[in-house]
Amino acid sequence: MHSKFRLTHYFGPGTLVTAAFIGPGTVTVCSLAGAQNGYVLLWALLFSVIATITLQEMSARLGIVTRKGFGETIRTELKQPLLKWVGIALVFSAIVIGNAAYESGNISGAVLGTETIFKELTVTIGTTSWSMLPILIGLIAGMLLYSGNFKWIRRFLTGMVLLMSVVFLTTAIVVMDDIPALLQGLFIPSMHSDQLLMVIALIGTTVVPYNLFLHASVVQQTYKHTEDLPKMRKENAVAILLGGIISMSIVVTSAALQGNEDIINAADMAVQLRPVLGDWAVYFLSTGLFAAGISSAITAPLAAAYAVKGIFGWEGDLKSIRFKLVWMLILLIGVFFSMTSWSPVVIIQFAQVTNGILLPLVGGFLVYIVNQRSVMGEFTNKRWQNLLSIGIIAITVLLSVRSLNAVFNFLNA
Repeated sequence: MHSKFRLTHYFGPGTLVTAAFIGPGTVTVCSLAGAQNGYVLLWALLFSVIATITLQEMSARLGIVTRKGFGETIRTELKQPLLKWVGIALVFSAIVIGNAAYESGNISGAVLGTETIFKELTVTIGTTSWSMLPILIGLIAGMLLYSGNFKWIRRFLTGMVLLMSVVFLTTAIVVMDDIPALLQGLFIPSMHSDQLLMVIALIGTTVVPYNLFLHASVVQQTYKHTEDLPKMRKENAVAILLGGIISMSIVVTSAALQGNEDIINAADMAVQLRPVLGDWAVYFLSTGLFAAGISSAITAPLAAAYAVKGIFGWEGDLKSIRFKLVWMLILLIGVFFSMTSWSPVVIIQFAQVTNGILLPLVGGFLVYIVNQRSVMGEFTNKRWQNLLSIGIIAITVLLSVRSLNAVFNFLNA
């Protein structure tokens, strides 16, 4: 009994944050970072882990102390009507429309991993071929979410995170060849001007706006009292550190292929590593890619539903009809775009713009709100947390610039 209790100290709501940010996008960015730059940019992931632990602790603390989600706090604490409605519109655009756009990428990532093992399953209607694997992925995600059982969802996602840890850490250990260079890349920041966008991309895959909404809400399911804050901090740090180790392992693995221009995504990495690791590499890494895809395919609709519930002040929990309708819609959109192979480019660009604007604003508002004694009582930020937060908010402005540049290309990089 005692050992089971201790296990929950390390795998709680924070694991959902890890499951959310280790998605196909993160796997692809880390694969490219290693293949193009070796170990040189590992320090960017170390910084992103520290930043994420800091921001997510604030979000979770807000949820435990106030018993409100982050969206609900935005709605109730922004007193000026115009600011309130601009905030609500921005959150809805970035989190709800954004997650709907990105959901097809999550499902496609899981499909990419599944195809290696099960091969392609298609049905041809007329002249159009429809892939059936997205439906299978959608059904798995949908059944878990529809159950409304938070413990089941958390345990499944914990399993996926642990699976990714085993897969990517094992392959990294097998191919790792230069430990001094690895330690140098991890602890001594260095960067050429042409690596700036990759550094920002590595940080941006870990510091994710929708996780602030997700964490403040799900943390209330596990922690009922402010006495639980030390437990939350411990499992939050462990979960996000584990996510950072997964990301770093992908960089280390792909660094074995540095200079190989055929690396476009993780599936390419699996094929290219076959001579080094043998045939099992393809299946092993495909399993990791499946875990990354399906975990994000569950957390993205969940985060959107919590954000909508908060900003519109809905009552109820995971089993309420309105809550279910939000995540169902996002899941269906993701399955549809993944089946048809159409990329919702315009929607993704819109999501990049709104997320780019939202990230520094939400980060800044979070820091502001956890410093208000009227909201947090005695649980406001310490001075060192505020100093660290200022640096993190400055980085989120850079992330914002990158996100907007992806659409408007004003940096010409």
